[in-house]
Amino acid sequence: MPVRPTDPDPAARRPGAAARRAAPAPALAVAAPPPRPALPDGRPLGAHLPLAGGMVRAVERAHAIGAEALQVFVDNPTAWKRRAEPPEELPAFRARLAELGIGPVAVHASYLVNLAGPDDELYERSVELLAHEMAVAPGYAARFVNVHTGSHKGAGLAFGVERVAAAVARVLDRAPDGPGAPLLVLECSAGGGDGIGVSVEELARILDAAGARGVPAGRLGICLDTAHLWGAGHDVATPEGVDALVEEVRVRLGLDRLAMIHFNDSKAARGSKLDRHQHLGAGEMGAGTGLARLLTHPALAGVPFYLETPGMDEGYDAVNVARARDLARGRPLDPLPPEAHHVRGAGARTPAA
Repeated sequence: MPVRPTDPDPAARRPGAAARRAAPAPALAVAAPPPRPALPDGRPLGAHLPLAGGMVRAVERAHAIGAEALQVFVDNPTAWKRRAEPPEELPAFRARLAELGIGPVAVHASYLVNLAGPDDELYERSVELLAHEMAVAPGYAARFVNVHTGSHKGAGLAFGVERVAAAVARVLDRAPDGPGAPLLVLECSAGGGDGIGVSVEELARILDAAGARGVPAGRLGICLDTAHLWGAGHDVATPEGVDALVEEVRVRLGLDRLAMIHFNDSKAARGSKLDRHQHLGAGEMGAGTGLARLLTHPALAGVPFYLETPGMDEGYDAVNVARARDLARGRPLDPLPPEAHHVRGAGARTPAA
C-alpha cells in the first residue's frame, strides 16, 4: 500500500511564511519518536526542516519523525539581505535542541553565494554573506556551515579553484575559532552551469589550494550530496560504485575531511549535470542498494546524513526518514502514492554570476 505522509504543522506551508520572522511558539506535545539510533554505529540521520512555523517546533518535528540531526537556513536563502537582529526564539531553540538531543546542527548558506565566479562585485557580496552565516551559526548551536562550491561562469576550473580558496581563507580569517566554532563545509556540485567540485579530484584541488593559503585542515571540510554526485556521473546506485567512491575519498581527500552527506535520490539521469532531488528509492538510482550501502558503510561511522528530499514541509520528512531507516535495515521500500511525485522539491540551484 502506498505510504502517505501525516499532515505537518500547516503554519509551515503558508505562502510567504519563510520570509517572515516566526513568533515564539508554545512547545508541542511530542509523541514517542522511532527508536534511536536510526543508523549503524550511532551515525546521525537528520533532515533539512523549515523554521517558518517556529524554531522550537522545527526541533520538535525533527524529534517526532525520528531525525537525530537538523539542517536549517538562518535566513531567506534567496536574498542578500540578512535580518538585523537574531530571532527572539533562538535561546529556546538552542535549549530544545539540548533537551531532545538533536544534533549536529548544520546551517545551509544562501543559494546566492558564489565563491568561484569572475564578477568582482558579486564575489565580494558572496564573501560578506558567507562570513555573516559563519558569524551567526554559533547562535544556532551549529557545528557546520555548508555552502555550494560555486561556478566559474566560463572563467575556467583553475580560476574557480583559486577563487574559492581565496574566499575561504578570507571568510575563515574573520570567522569565530576555537570551541563551539562551526566548520566551513564545501558541497560538491552536479556540474551544471560551470559548477566546480564535480569530482573528488576537483574537491581535492580546492582543499589543497585553501591549504596553500594557510587554511587549517581542521576548519574546512567537504559535503557529498548524493543527487549531485549522481548528476555529475558518479555511481551511487550500486554497492560497488559506492565502495569505489568512498575509497577515492579516502585516498584523495582523507575521510577525516568528509564532514557531512546530503542524502537524496534524483529525478535526473546519471551524468546529466542536473540537480533534481527525489524521494529515497523513487528516483533514477533504482531500488536503493547503493544508497543503503552508503548509509551503512563501515568507513563512514560518525558522518551525519541529512535528507533534502521533496515535500519536507508537507509531511514527506517523516516518510523519507522512515525510508532511510528501512534502507539501513535492508528492508524493501513501500511504493509512494502518485501525488508524492508532484510535491514541492529542491530543484537546481545555480550560483549568481
